[in-house]
Amino acid sequence: MSRPRHPGRSRLVVQAAGLLLLALAPALSASTYDVVVYGGTSAGVIAAVQTARLGRSVIIVCPDRHLGGLSSGGLGFTDTGDKAVIGGLAREFYHRIWKHYDQPSAWKWQPRESYGNRGQGTPAIDGEQRTMWIFEPHIAEQVFEELIREHAIPVHRDEWLDRAAGVTKAHGRLTAIRTLSGRSYAGRMFLDATYEGDLMAAAGVQYHVGREARSVYGEQWNGVQTGVLHHRHHFGAVPQPISPYVVPGDPTSGVLPRISTDPPGEFGAGDHRVQAYCYRMCLTDHPDNRLPFPKPAGYDPGQYELLVRIFAAGWRETFDKFDPIPNRKTDTNNHGPMSTDNIGYNYDYPEASYERRREILEEHRTYQQGWLYFIAHDPRVPPEVQAAMRRWGLPKDEFQDNGGWPHQIYVREARRMIGQFVMTEHELLGTRPTPEPVGMGSYTIDSHNVQRYITPDGHVQNEGDIGVGLRGPYAIAYGALVPKAGQADNLLVPVCVSSSHIAFGSIRMEPVFMILGQSAATAAVLALEADVTVQQVPYPRLRERLLQDGQILEPATKQP
Repeated sequence: MSRPRHPGRSRLVVQAAGLLLLALAPALSASTYDVVVYGGTSAGVIAAVQTARLGRSVIIVCPDRHLGGLSSGGLGFTDTGDKAVIGGLAREFYHRIWKHYDQPSAWKWQPRESYGNRGQGTPAIDGEQRTMWIFEPHIAEQVFEELIREHAIPVHRDEWLDRAAGVTKAHGRLTAIRTLSGRSYAGRMFLDATYEGDLMAAAGVQYHVGREARSVYGEQWNGVQTGVLHHRHHFGAVPQPISPYVVPGDPTSGVLPRISTDPPGEFGAGDHRVQAYCYRMCLTDHPDNRLPFPKPAGYDPGQYELLVRIFAAGWRETFDKFDPIPNRKTDTNNHGPMSTDNIGYNYDYPEASYERRREILEEHRTYQQGWLYFIAHDPRVPPEVQAAMRRWGLPKDEFQDNGGWPHQIYVREARRMIGQFVMTEHELLGTRPTPEPVGMGSYTIDSHNVQRYITPDGHVQNEGDIGVGLRGPYAIAYGALVPKAGQADNLLVPVCVSSSHIAFGSIRMEPVFMILGQSAATAAVLALEADVTVQQVPYPRLRERLLQDGQILEPATKQP
Protein backbone atom coordinates (compact mmCIF):
# COMPACT_ATOMS: atom_id res chain seq x y z
CA MET A 1 0.00 0.00 0.00
CA SER A 2 1.42 3.38 -1.00
CA ARG A 3 1.60 6.22 1.45
CA PRO A 4 -0.89 9.13 1.38
CA ARG A 5 0.35 12.18 -0.46
CA HIS A 6 -0.54 14.43 2.48
CA PRO A 7 -0.18 12.14 5.51
CA GLY A 8 0.44 15.01 7.90
CA ARG A 9 -2.76 16.96 7.21
CA SER A 10 -5.13 17.39 10.06
CA ARG A 11 -8.53 15.78 9.80
CA LEU A 12 -10.20 19.20 9.66
CA VAL A 13 -8.14 20.31 6.68
CA VAL A 14 -8.92 17.06 4.85
CA GLN A 15 -12.62 17.42 5.60
CA ALA A 16 -12.66 21.04 4.46
CA ALA A 17 -10.91 20.14 1.21
CA GLY A 18 -13.31 17.26 0.74
CA LEU A 19 -16.38 19.47 1.17
CA LEU A 20 -15.03 21.90 -1.41
CA LEU A 21 -14.31 19.16 -3.90
CA LEU A 22 -17.68 17.47 -3.36
CA ALA A 23 -19.28 20.36 -5.17
CA LEU A 24 -17.05 19.62 -8.13
CA ALA A 25 -17.57 15.85 -8.03
CA PRO A 26 -20.09 15.63 -10.90
CA ALA A 27 -17.62 17.41 -13.17
CA LEU A 28 -14.73 15.27 -11.97
CA SER A 29 -16.46 11.99 -12.79
CA ALA A 30 -19.40 11.99 -15.16
CA SER A 31 -19.20 8.43 -16.45
CA THR A 32 -20.73 5.24 -15.13
CA TYR A 33 -18.44 2.28 -15.67
CA ASP A 34 -19.52 -1.30 -16.10
CA VAL A 35 -16.83 -2.29 -13.59
CA VAL A 36 -14.98 -0.14 -11.06
CA VAL A 37 -11.85 -1.80 -9.68
CA TYR A 38 -10.57 -0.36 -6.41
CA GLY A 39 -6.91 -1.22 -5.90
CA GLY A 40 -3.90 -1.30 -8.20
CA THR A 41 -2.54 -4.67 -7.07
CA SER A 42 -1.70 -7.47 -9.49
CA ALA A 43 -5.28 -8.73 -9.00
CA GLY A 44 -6.66 -5.29 -9.79
CA VAL A 45 -4.70 -4.93 -13.01
CA ILE A 46 -5.58 -8.42 -14.22
CA ALA A 47 -9.26 -7.90 -13.35
CA ALA A 48 -9.35 -4.68 -15.34
CA VAL A 49 -7.65 -6.28 -18.35
CA GLN A 50 -10.10 -9.18 -18.31
CA THR A 51 -13.04 -6.78 -18.13
CA ALA A 52 -11.72 -4.85 -21.12
CA ARG A 53 -11.15 -8.03 -23.11
CA LEU A 54 -14.75 -8.97 -22.47
CA GLY A 55 -15.80 -5.69 -24.05
CA ARG A 56 -16.89 -3.78 -20.96
CA SER A 57 -15.89 -0.37 -19.68
CA VAL A 58 -13.61 -0.41 -16.65
CA ILE A 59 -11.55 1.93 -14.50
CA ILE A 60 -8.93 1.32 -11.84
CA VAL A 61 -9.23 3.65 -8.86
CA CYS A 62 -6.40 3.15 -6.42
CA PRO A 63 -4.39 4.67 -3.59
CA ASP A 64 -1.34 3.22 -5.33
CA ARG A 65 0.99 5.24 -7.51
CA HIS A 66 2.69 2.11 -8.84
CA LEU A 67 0.69 -0.75 -10.32
CA GLY A 68 1.22 -4.40 -9.42
CA GLY A 69 1.29 -4.47 -5.63
CA LEU A 70 3.82 -6.97 -4.31
CA SER A 71 4.55 -8.39 -7.75
CA SER A 72 6.19 -5.08 -8.67
CA GLY A 73 7.06 -4.23 -5.08
CA GLY A 74 9.95 -6.61 -4.48
CA LEU A 75 8.40 -10.07 -4.54
CA GLY A 76 10.22 -11.21 -7.65
CA PHE A 77 11.10 -14.68 -6.37
CA THR A 78 7.58 -15.91 -7.10
CA ASP A 79 5.80 -18.33 -4.77
CA THR A 80 4.58 -20.50 -7.60
CA GLY A 81 3.74 -23.82 -6.02
CA ASP A 82 2.63 -26.05 -8.89
CA LYS A 83 3.01 -23.80 -11.94
CA ALA A 84 0.81 -26.16 -14.00
CA VAL A 85 -2.30 -24.73 -12.31
CA ILE A 86 -1.40 -21.11 -13.14
CA GLY A 87 -3.34 -20.28 -16.29
CA GLY A 88 -5.15 -17.46 -18.03
CA LEU A 89 -3.89 -13.91 -17.71
CA ALA A 90 -1.62 -14.85 -14.82
CA ARG A 91 0.32 -17.17 -17.11
CA GLU A 92 0.32 -14.47 -19.77
CA PHE A 93 1.97 -12.13 -17.27
CA TYR A 94 4.78 -14.63 -16.66
CA HIS A 95 5.05 -15.23 -20.40
CA ARG A 96 5.58 -11.50 -20.93
CA ILE A 97 8.26 -11.59 -18.26
CA TRP A 98 9.92 -14.43 -20.21
CA LYS A 99 9.75 -12.41 -23.44
CA HIS A 100 11.56 -9.53 -21.79
CA TYR A 101 14.40 -11.64 -20.41
CA ASP A 102 14.70 -13.54 -23.68
CA GLN A 103 16.29 -10.38 -25.08
CA PRO A 104 20.07 -10.06 -24.60
CA SER A 105 19.59 -6.36 -23.77
CA ALA A 106 17.66 -7.33 -20.61
CA TRP A 107 20.84 -8.61 -18.95
CA LYS A 108 22.56 -5.36 -18.06
CA TRP A 109 24.36 -6.25 -14.84
CA GLN A 110 25.28 -9.89 -15.45
CA PRO A 111 25.46 -12.37 -18.34
CA ARG A 112 22.39 -14.53 -18.62
CA GLU A 113 24.48 -17.69 -18.37
CA SER A 114 25.76 -16.65 -14.92
CA TYR A 115 22.27 -16.19 -13.48
CA GLY A 116 21.76 -19.78 -12.32
CA ASN A 117 18.04 -20.21 -13.14
CA ARG A 118 16.95 -21.12 -9.60
CA GLY A 119 13.31 -20.50 -8.76
CA GLN A 120 11.12 -21.40 -5.82
CA GLY A 121 10.45 -25.07 -6.45
CA THR A 122 10.78 -24.62 -10.20
CA PRO A 123 13.37 -23.31 -12.67
CA ALA A 124 13.24 -19.52 -12.95
CA ILE A 125 13.18 -19.69 -16.75
CA ASP A 126 10.99 -22.34 -18.34
CA GLY A 127 11.93 -22.26 -21.99
CA GLU A 128 9.57 -25.08 -22.95
CA GLN A 129 6.53 -23.27 -21.53
CA ARG A 130 7.92 -19.82 -22.48
CA THR A 131 7.38 -18.52 -18.97
CA MET A 132 9.65 -16.92 -16.42
CA TRP A 133 8.77 -16.87 -12.74
CA ILE A 134 11.59 -14.74 -11.30
CA PHE A 135 12.07 -11.08 -12.20
CA GLU A 136 13.17 -7.60 -11.20
CA PRO A 137 10.52 -5.31 -9.66
CA HIS A 138 10.66 -2.63 -12.34
CA ILE A 139 10.21 -5.20 -15.09
CA ALA A 140 7.03 -6.49 -13.46
CA GLU A 141 5.73 -2.93 -13.21
CA GLN A 142 6.61 -2.39 -16.85
CA VAL A 143 4.54 -5.43 -17.85
CA PHE A 144 1.53 -4.27 -15.82
CA GLU A 145 1.75 -0.81 -17.37
CA GLU A 146 1.97 -2.34 -20.85
CA LEU A 147 -1.21 -4.34 -20.22
CA ILE A 148 -3.03 -1.22 -19.05
CA ARG A 149 -1.81 0.82 -22.01
CA GLU A 150 -2.65 -1.85 -24.60
CA HIS A 151 -6.24 -1.98 -23.36
CA ALA A 152 -6.58 1.80 -22.88
CA ILE A 153 -7.74 1.33 -19.30
CA PRO A 154 -8.03 4.57 -17.30
CA VAL A 155 -6.17 4.50 -13.98
CA HIS A 156 -6.81 7.12 -11.32
CA ARG A 157 -3.86 6.91 -8.94
CA ASP A 158 -3.33 8.30 -5.46
CA GLU A 159 -7.10 8.22 -4.94
CA TRP A 160 -7.96 7.12 -1.40
CA LEU A 161 -11.42 5.78 -0.65
CA ASP A 162 -13.39 7.86 1.83
CA ARG A 163 -13.84 4.93 4.19
CA ALA A 164 -16.28 6.77 6.47
CA ALA A 165 -18.80 8.03 3.93
CA GLY A 166 -17.51 7.22 0.46
CA VAL A 167 -19.68 4.25 -0.46
CA THR A 168 -23.16 4.85 -1.85
CA LYS A 169 -25.55 1.90 -1.81
CA ALA A 170 -29.13 1.33 -2.90
CA HIS A 171 -31.14 -1.86 -2.49
CA GLY A 172 -28.11 -3.87 -1.43
CA ARG A 173 -25.94 -2.70 -4.32
CA LEU A 174 -23.08 -0.24 -4.54
CA THR A 175 -23.84 2.63 -6.90
CA ALA A 176 -20.73 4.77 -6.50
CA ILE A 177 -17.58 5.27 -4.46
CA ARG A 178 -16.03 8.58 -3.51
CA THR A 179 -12.41 9.29 -2.66
CA LEU A 180 -10.89 11.82 -0.28
CA SER A 181 -10.10 14.11 -3.21
CA GLY A 182 -13.83 14.41 -3.87
CA ARG A 183 -13.90 12.33 -7.02
CA SER A 184 -16.90 10.06 -7.43
CA TYR A 185 -16.95 6.86 -9.47
CA ALA A 186 -20.27 5.35 -10.46
CA GLY A 187 -20.39 1.73 -11.50
CA ARG A 188 -22.62 -1.23 -12.14
CA MET A 189 -20.15 -3.72 -10.66
CA PHE A 190 -17.31 -3.21 -8.19
CA LEU A 191 -14.18 -5.18 -7.28
CA ASP A 192 -12.14 -4.67 -4.13
CA ALA A 193 -8.63 -5.64 -5.17
CA THR A 194 -6.80 -4.08 -2.21
CA TYR A 195 -4.69 -6.03 0.26
CA GLU A 196 -6.58 -4.35 3.11
CA GLY A 197 -10.19 -4.89 2.00
CA ASP A 198 -11.09 -1.23 2.53
CA LEU A 199 -13.94 -1.10 0.02
CA MET A 200 -15.39 -4.36 1.26
CA ALA A 201 -15.40 -3.06 4.84
CA ALA A 202 -16.79 0.36 3.93
CA ALA A 203 -19.59 -1.36 1.99
CA GLY A 204 -20.74 -3.16 5.14
CA VAL A 205 -19.58 -6.64 4.16
CA GLN A 206 -18.86 -9.08 7.00
CA TYR A 207 -15.19 -9.87 7.58
CA HIS A 208 -12.69 -11.12 10.16
CA VAL A 209 -9.29 -9.90 11.37
CA GLY A 210 -6.86 -12.12 13.26
CA ARG A 211 -6.77 -15.84 13.86
CA GLU A 212 -9.90 -17.90 14.40
CA ALA A 213 -9.90 -20.50 17.15
CA ARG A 214 -9.29 -24.05 15.97
CA SER A 215 -12.86 -24.87 16.97
CA VAL A 216 -14.48 -22.34 14.61
CA TYR A 217 -13.88 -24.38 11.46
CA GLY A 218 -12.54 -27.55 13.03
CA GLU A 219 -8.98 -26.81 11.87
CA GLN A 220 -5.73 -28.12 13.27
CA TRP A 221 -3.40 -25.27 12.33
CA ASN A 222 -5.46 -22.20 13.19
CA GLY A 223 -5.38 -20.22 16.44
CA VAL A 224 -2.45 -19.88 18.82
CA GLN A 225 0.24 -22.46 18.00
CA THR A 226 2.70 -22.25 20.90
CA GLY A 227 5.35 -24.93 20.71
CA VAL A 228 4.81 -25.56 16.99
CA LEU A 229 8.10 -24.82 15.20
CA HIS A 230 7.85 -25.59 11.50
CA HIS A 231 10.51 -23.44 9.85
CA ARG A 232 13.77 -21.95 11.10
CA HIS A 233 12.22 -18.60 11.98
CA HIS A 234 12.25 -19.31 15.72
CA PHE A 235 14.66 -19.45 18.61
CA GLY A 236 14.83 -23.22 18.51
CA ALA A 237 17.09 -22.69 15.49
CA VAL A 238 19.60 -20.84 17.70
CA PRO A 239 22.31 -23.09 19.20
CA GLN A 240 21.42 -22.07 22.77
CA PRO A 241 18.42 -20.50 24.57
CA ILE A 242 18.23 -16.71 24.61
CA SER A 243 17.20 -14.71 27.67
CA PRO A 244 14.66 -11.95 26.99
CA TYR A 245 15.81 -9.83 29.94
CA VAL A 246 18.10 -6.80 29.93
CA VAL A 247 20.31 -8.61 32.42
CA PRO A 248 20.23 -12.20 31.19
CA GLY A 249 18.27 -14.40 33.57
CA ASP A 250 17.03 -11.47 35.72
CA PRO A 251 13.32 -10.68 35.16
CA THR A 252 13.58 -7.62 37.43
CA SER A 253 15.99 -5.93 34.99
CA GLY A 254 13.31 -5.41 32.33
CA VAL A 255 12.69 -6.90 28.91
CA LEU A 256 14.64 -6.26 25.73
CA PRO A 257 12.95 -4.35 22.87
CA ARG A 258 10.79 -6.25 20.38
CA ILE A 259 9.67 -8.86 22.90
CA SER A 260 6.09 -8.87 24.16
CA THR A 261 5.38 -9.24 27.86
CA ASP A 262 1.81 -10.34 27.13
CA PRO A 263 0.97 -14.02 27.60
CA PRO A 264 0.86 -15.81 24.25
CA GLY A 265 -2.65 -17.13 24.75
CA GLU A 266 -4.14 -20.56 25.15
CA PHE A 267 -3.13 -23.13 22.54
CA GLY A 268 -5.73 -23.27 19.77
CA ALA A 269 -7.52 -20.11 20.86
CA GLY A 270 -8.37 -17.32 18.45
CA ASP A 271 -6.81 -13.90 18.86
CA HIS A 272 -6.49 -10.46 17.30
CA ARG A 273 -2.93 -10.98 16.11
CA VAL A 274 -1.90 -10.73 12.46
CA GLN A 275 1.08 -12.45 10.84
CA ALA A 276 4.10 -10.21 10.50
CA TYR A 277 4.71 -7.83 7.60
CA CYS A 278 7.98 -6.82 5.96
CA TYR A 279 9.25 -5.08 2.87
CA ARG A 280 10.48 -7.56 0.27
CA MET A 281 13.76 -5.75 -0.29
CA CYS A 282 15.53 -5.83 -3.62
CA LEU A 283 19.29 -5.75 -2.98
CA THR A 284 22.32 -5.84 -5.25
CA ASP A 285 26.02 -6.58 -4.88
CA HIS A 286 27.02 -4.94 -8.15
CA PRO A 287 29.24 -1.98 -7.20
CA ASP A 288 28.09 0.14 -10.16
CA ASN A 289 24.41 -0.24 -9.25
CA ARG A 290 24.63 -0.26 -5.46
CA LEU A 291 23.53 2.37 -2.95
CA PRO A 292 24.88 1.99 0.61
CA PHE A 293 22.28 1.06 3.21
CA PRO A 294 20.95 4.32 4.62
CA LYS A 295 20.97 5.07 8.33
CA PRO A 296 17.24 5.65 8.90
CA ALA A 297 15.92 8.63 10.82
CA GLY A 298 15.30 7.55 14.38
CA TYR A 299 17.83 4.74 14.18
CA ASP A 300 18.35 3.15 17.60
CA PRO A 301 20.94 0.35 17.84
CA GLY A 302 19.36 -0.70 21.13
CA GLN A 303 16.41 -2.09 19.18
CA TYR A 304 18.69 -4.90 17.98
CA GLU A 305 20.17 -6.05 21.29
CA LEU A 306 18.30 -9.32 20.85
CA LEU A 307 20.08 -9.81 17.51
CA VAL A 308 23.44 -9.35 19.24
CA ARG A 309 22.60 -12.24 21.55
CA ILE A 310 21.47 -14.38 18.62
CA PHE A 311 24.79 -13.83 16.86
CA ALA A 312 26.71 -14.42 20.09
CA ALA A 313 24.95 -17.79 20.43
CA GLY A 314 26.43 -18.87 17.10
CA TRP A 315 23.53 -18.31 14.68
CA ARG A 316 24.79 -17.60 11.13
CA GLU A 317 21.86 -17.79 8.70
CA THR A 318 21.47 -14.08 7.90
CA PHE A 319 21.78 -14.50 4.14
CA ASP A 320 19.75 -17.67 3.61
CA LYS A 321 16.83 -15.82 1.98
CA PHE A 322 18.81 -13.50 -0.26
CA ASP A 323 17.18 -15.20 -3.22
CA PRO A 324 18.66 -14.38 -6.65
CA ILE A 325 16.71 -12.53 -9.29
CA PRO A 326 18.19 -11.35 -12.60
CA ASN A 327 20.99 -8.79 -12.88
CA ARG A 328 22.81 -9.57 -9.61
CA LYS A 329 19.86 -8.63 -7.44
CA THR A 330 17.88 -10.37 -4.74
CA ASP A 331 14.37 -10.72 -3.46
CA THR A 332 15.32 -10.66 0.22
CA ASN A 333 12.77 -12.19 2.58
CA ASN A 334 12.57 -12.86 6.29
CA HIS A 335 14.70 -15.69 7.64
CA GLY A 336 15.52 -16.57 11.22
CA PRO A 337 14.43 -15.61 14.74
CA MET A 338 14.97 -11.85 14.28
CA SER A 339 15.00 -10.87 10.65
CA THR A 340 13.09 -8.51 8.36
CA ASP A 341 9.65 -9.45 9.72
CA ASN A 342 8.60 -6.79 12.24
CA ILE A 343 6.77 -9.17 14.56
CA GLY A 344 3.94 -7.72 16.61
CA TYR A 345 3.91 -4.19 15.16
CA ASN A 346 1.03 -4.54 12.71
CA TYR A 347 -1.94 -5.78 14.72
CA ASP A 348 -3.98 -2.61 14.21
CA TYR A 349 -2.98 -2.08 10.56
CA PRO A 350 -6.02 -3.73 8.91
CA GLU A 351 -8.54 -1.44 10.62
CA ALA A 352 -6.29 1.59 11.13
CA SER A 353 -6.90 5.04 9.69
CA TYR A 354 -4.72 6.14 6.79
CA GLU A 355 -2.73 8.31 9.19
CA ARG A 356 -2.15 5.43 11.58
CA ARG A 357 -1.22 3.10 8.73
CA ARG A 358 1.40 5.60 7.64
CA GLU A 359 2.87 5.49 11.14
CA ILE A 360 2.97 1.69 10.99
CA LEU A 361 4.65 1.77 7.58
CA GLU A 362 7.27 4.22 8.85
CA GLU A 363 7.89 2.02 11.88
CA HIS A 364 8.42 -1.00 9.64
CA ARG A 365 10.73 0.91 7.32
CA THR A 366 12.77 2.28 10.22
CA TYR A 367 13.05 -1.16 11.80
CA GLN A 368 14.03 -2.92 8.60
CA GLN A 369 16.46 -0.30 7.33
CA GLY A 370 17.89 -0.17 10.85
CA TRP A 371 18.32 -3.95 10.81
CA LEU A 372 20.41 -3.67 7.64
CA TYR A 373 22.42 -0.72 8.91
CA PHE A 374 23.01 -2.38 12.27
CA ILE A 375 24.39 -5.56 10.73
CA ALA A 376 26.57 -3.60 8.32
CA HIS A 377 28.01 -1.17 10.88
CA ASP A 378 27.60 -2.14 14.54
CA PRO A 379 30.89 -3.42 16.00
CA ARG A 380 29.06 -6.10 18.03
CA VAL A 381 28.11 -7.94 14.84
CA PRO A 382 30.51 -10.81 14.01
CA PRO A 383 33.12 -9.50 11.54
CA GLU A 384 32.40 -12.13 8.89
CA VAL A 385 28.67 -11.31 8.96
CA GLN A 386 29.36 -7.59 8.82
CA ALA A 387 31.74 -7.96 5.89
CA ALA A 388 29.19 -10.07 4.01
CA MET A 389 26.43 -7.51 4.58
CA ARG A 390 28.58 -4.64 3.35
CA ARG A 391 28.77 -6.31 -0.05
CA TRP A 392 25.09 -5.52 -0.50
CA GLY A 393 23.10 -2.35 -1.00
CA LEU A 394 19.94 -0.97 -2.53
CA PRO A 395 19.83 -0.95 -6.35
CA LYS A 396 19.96 2.43 -8.05
CA ASP A 397 17.64 1.26 -10.84
CA GLU A 398 14.78 0.01 -8.62
CA PHE A 399 12.16 2.14 -6.81
CA GLN A 400 13.90 5.24 -8.09
CA ASP A 401 11.30 7.61 -6.64
CA ASN A 402 11.69 6.06 -3.18
CA GLY A 403 15.44 5.89 -2.64
CA GLY A 404 15.68 2.28 -3.78
CA TRP A 405 13.19 1.15 -1.14
CA PRO A 406 10.03 -0.83 -2.07
CA HIS A 407 6.86 1.21 -2.40
CA GLN A 408 4.65 -1.65 -1.17
CA ILE A 409 4.85 -3.40 2.20
CA TYR A 410 4.06 -7.11 2.28
CA VAL A 411 0.57 -7.18 3.77
CA ARG A 412 0.50 -10.92 4.36
CA GLU A 413 -3.05 -10.69 5.65
CA ALA A 414 -5.43 -8.00 6.79
CA ARG A 415 -9.20 -8.28 6.66
CA ARG A 416 -10.66 -11.50 5.29
CA MET A 417 -14.24 -11.54 4.06
CA ILE A 418 -16.77 -13.94 5.54
CA GLY A 419 -18.60 -14.63 2.32
CA GLN A 420 -20.93 -17.19 0.84
CA PHE A 421 -18.28 -19.87 1.24
CA VAL A 422 -15.32 -19.88 3.61
CA MET A 423 -12.14 -21.62 2.44
CA THR A 424 -10.49 -23.58 5.27
CA GLU A 425 -7.60 -25.99 5.67
CA HIS A 426 -10.07 -28.81 4.93
CA GLU A 427 -10.47 -27.70 1.31
CA LEU A 428 -6.74 -27.10 0.94
CA LEU A 429 -5.80 -30.51 2.35
CA GLY A 430 -8.46 -32.29 0.31
CA THR A 431 -10.52 -33.61 3.21
CA ARG A 432 -13.58 -31.80 1.84
CA PRO A 433 -14.53 -31.01 -1.76
CA THR A 434 -14.62 -27.41 -2.96
CA PRO A 435 -17.80 -26.30 -4.74
CA GLU A 436 -17.79 -24.30 -7.97
CA PRO A 437 -14.05 -23.75 -8.47
CA VAL A 438 -12.87 -20.57 -10.19
CA GLY A 439 -9.11 -21.09 -9.85
CA MET A 440 -6.51 -23.11 -8.04
CA GLY A 441 -3.82 -22.67 -5.43
CA SER A 442 -0.96 -24.99 -4.66
CA TYR A 443 1.51 -23.31 -2.33
CA THR A 444 2.29 -24.70 1.12
CA ILE A 445 -0.01 -23.48 3.92
CA ASP A 446 2.30 -20.76 5.18
CA SER A 447 1.84 -18.32 8.06
CA HIS A 448 4.64 -16.13 9.32
CA ASN A 449 5.10 -15.46 13.03
CA VAL A 450 2.55 -13.35 14.82
CA GLN A 451 4.22 -12.77 18.19
CA ARG A 452 7.51 -12.92 20.10
CA TYR A 453 6.92 -13.84 23.73
CA ILE A 454 8.55 -15.11 26.92
CA THR A 455 8.23 -18.82 27.58
CA PRO A 456 7.37 -20.20 31.06
CA ASP A 457 11.02 -21.20 31.51
CA GLY A 458 12.18 -17.64 30.91
CA HIS A 459 13.42 -17.78 27.31
CA VAL A 460 12.39 -15.81 24.23
CA GLN A 461 10.41 -17.56 21.49
CA ASN A 462 8.42 -16.73 18.35
CA GLU A 463 4.96 -18.12 17.64
CA GLY A 464 2.68 -18.45 14.66
CA ASP A 465 5.04 -19.60 11.92
CA ILE A 466 3.31 -22.55 10.27
CA GLY A 467 4.27 -24.53 7.18
CA VAL A 468 2.03 -27.42 6.20
CA GLY A 469 2.55 -29.27 2.94
CA LEU A 470 -0.35 -30.06 0.63
CA ARG A 471 -1.27 -33.32 -1.08
CA GLY A 472 -1.58 -31.43 -4.35
CA PRO A 473 -3.22 -28.35 -5.85
CA TYR A 474 -6.62 -27.34 -4.50
CA ALA A 475 -9.63 -25.55 -5.95
CA ILE A 476 -10.86 -22.15 -4.74
CA ALA A 477 -14.62 -21.71 -4.58
CA TYR A 478 -16.52 -18.97 -6.36
CA GLY A 479 -18.43 -18.42 -3.12
CA ALA A 480 -15.18 -17.25 -1.51
CA LEU A 481 -15.14 -14.21 -3.84
CA VAL A 482 -18.65 -12.95 -3.12
CA PRO A 483 -20.30 -11.51 0.00
CA LYS A 484 -23.33 -13.07 1.56
CA ALA A 485 -26.50 -12.18 -0.33
CA GLY A 486 -27.89 -8.79 0.62
CA GLN A 487 -24.63 -7.34 1.94
CA ALA A 488 -23.23 -6.12 -1.38
CA ASP A 489 -24.81 -7.80 -4.38
CA ASN A 490 -22.54 -6.28 -7.03
CA LEU A 491 -19.17 -6.52 -5.26
CA LEU A 492 -16.49 -9.18 -5.73
CA VAL A 493 -13.38 -9.56 -3.55
CA PRO A 494 -10.47 -11.43 -5.22
CA VAL A 495 -7.74 -10.59 -2.65
CA CYS A 496 -9.27 -10.45 0.85
CA VAL A 497 -11.13 -13.62 0.00
CA SER A 498 -13.44 -15.49 2.32
CA SER A 499 -11.10 -17.83 4.14
CA SER A 500 -9.75 -18.75 7.54
CA HIS A 501 -6.42 -17.37 8.70
CA ILE A 502 -4.56 -20.60 8.03
CA ALA A 503 -6.16 -21.22 4.62
CA PHE A 504 -5.27 -17.68 3.59
CA GLY A 505 -1.67 -18.61 4.36
CA SER A 506 -1.63 -20.49 1.07
CA ILE A 507 -4.19 -18.55 -0.96
CA ARG A 508 -2.32 -15.25 -0.42
CA MET A 509 0.22 -15.83 -3.22
CA GLU A 510 0.51 -13.32 -6.06
CA PRO A 511 -0.20 -15.78 -8.92
CA VAL A 512 -3.39 -16.81 -7.10
CA PHE A 513 -4.47 -13.19 -6.71
CA MET A 514 -4.06 -12.72 -10.46
CA ILE A 515 -6.07 -15.86 -11.14
CA LEU A 516 -8.86 -14.75 -8.84
CA GLY A 517 -8.79 -11.23 -10.28
CA GLN A 518 -9.52 -12.64 -13.73
CA SER A 519 -12.25 -14.92 -12.42
CA ALA A 520 -13.89 -12.13 -10.41
CA ALA A 521 -13.94 -9.83 -13.44
CA THR A 522 -15.43 -12.59 -15.59
CA ALA A 523 -18.18 -13.13 -13.03
CA ALA A 524 -18.89 -9.40 -12.87
CA VAL A 525 -19.38 -9.23 -16.63
CA LEU A 526 -21.58 -12.33 -16.66
CA ALA A 527 -23.70 -10.82 -13.88
CA LEU A 528 -24.16 -7.73 -16.04
CA GLU A 529 -25.11 -9.81 -19.06
CA ALA A 530 -27.69 -11.82 -17.12
CA ASP A 531 -28.83 -8.85 -15.01
CA VAL A 532 -28.37 -10.82 -11.80
CA THR A 533 -26.45 -10.35 -8.57
CA VAL A 534 -22.94 -11.72 -8.23
CA GLN A 535 -24.36 -14.38 -5.93
CA GLN A 536 -26.71 -15.52 -8.72
CA VAL A 537 -24.18 -15.87 -11.55
CA PRO A 538 -24.86 -19.24 -13.21
CA TYR A 539 -21.80 -21.30 -12.47
CA PRO A 540 -21.93 -23.48 -15.64
CA ARG A 541 -21.69 -20.33 -17.76
CA LEU A 542 -18.90 -18.92 -15.57
CA ARG A 543 -16.97 -22.15 -15.73
CA GLU A 544 -17.32 -22.32 -19.49
CA ARG A 545 -15.96 -18.81 -19.93
CA LEU A 546 -13.07 -19.33 -17.51
CA LEU A 547 -11.93 -22.46 -19.30
CA GLN A 548 -12.29 -20.69 -22.62
CA ASP A 549 -9.92 -18.00 -21.34
CA GLY A 550 -7.31 -20.46 -20.14
CA GLN A 551 -8.05 -20.71 -16.43
CA ILE A 552 -7.12 -24.01 -14.76
CA LEU A 553 -9.92 -25.41 -12.58
CA GLU A 554 -8.79 -29.00 -11.96
CA PRO A 555 -5.36 -30.54 -11.45
CA ALA A 556 -5.86 -32.83 -14.43
CA THR A 557 -6.21 -29.92 -16.83
CA LYS A 558 -3.08 -29.87 -18.94
CA GLN A 559 -1.36 -26.73 -20.10
CA PRO A 560 -0.90 -26.79 -23.87
